[in-house]
Amino acid sequence: MQLRVAVLGGGSWGTTVASLLSRNTPAVLWARDAATVHEVNTQHTNRRYLGEARLSARLPATNDLDEAVGNADVIVMGVPSQHFRATLTEVGRSIRPWVPVISLAKGLENGSNARMTEIIGEVLPGHPPGVLTGPNLAREIMAGDAAASVLAMEDDTIVRRLQALFRSGLFRVYSNTDVIGCELGGALKNVVAIAAGMGDGLGAGDNTRAAVITRGLAELTRLGTALGGRPATFAGLAGMGDLVATCTSTHSRNRFVGEQLGKGLNLDQIVKQMHMVAEGVKSVAAVVALAAAHGVEMPIAREVYRVVHEGGTPRQAFRGLLRRESGAESDPG
Repeated sequence: MQLRVAVLGGGSWGTTVASLLSRNTPAVLWARDAATVHEVNTQHTNRRYLGEARLSARLPATNDLDEAVGNADVIVMGVPSQHFRATLTEVGRSIRPWVPVISLAKGLENGSNARMTEIIGEVLPGHPPGVLTGPNLAREIMAGDAAASVLAMEDDTIVRRLQALFRSGLFRVYSNTDVIGCELGGALKNVVAIAAGMGDGLGAGDNTRAAVITRGLAELTRLGTALGGRPATFAGLAGMGDLVATCTSTHSRNRFVGEQLGKGLNLDQIVKQMHMVAEGVKSVAAVVALAAAHGVEMPIAREVYRVVHEGGTPRQAFRGLLRRESGAESDPG
């Protein structure tokens, strides 16, 4: 029996995942924008987010949320983290009992500092939550480039059943039961990518970028393990893999934000240039709050917060990091 999947969110990654799923099983893409729905159904493209990339001809789209959700055996949430709870509440009107809900969002909810699977547990108790994460740049996957991801759920039986739905061609999907680690790796790396981008915008070299990535990995591992993630997870696709891709790719929205900040633009100017969300901008406050609550030193995240929310400059941020006394490599900072 084939499982029917509803992917909610017509952005770049939601559309890409829906197209991949439709090769393996009946899938539908839900988007609020009627023009996007019409384009997917008639032209099999989503040019606003994916350029001229061709979607699977087997993928239908709808803007009727109840219709999409009510027929689904699996729900995939491709909406940004700050809209996740509201959309999930709407989903609750039509979802059938025990249907798994998989998050694609790589962020934390402001105010509650909650992970997306925690929100699933709060809003839709009884529905197995999961997360699909990793170094997954949508345009490269749509172009047919090889990529790998990880699907994390607590129940090993369920995750292995759903794993096969997402595999497609050169897109490999691994399973993991460390939901906390996988989810935090995806959320925290966005903040580090802003820092890496700031260095690029300031004209710093490859050595600086490598240092930011490496020390950033140490930060996200410290916080991730303090919150219950497994150390090995942060050395895998959801940690190091996603971090490297996001900190180095010209397609990375978070790196782009940092680069533009480094070049002297303010955040309002940068946001006006973008029609996609840079999750790190929204999540950095939650990251810093979690670090403080758990007594975890995260100097890179703190400097990014100062630039994004307190009027600091990228140059001041890097000076602040360089002024920190360096001890053993295993030490914070």
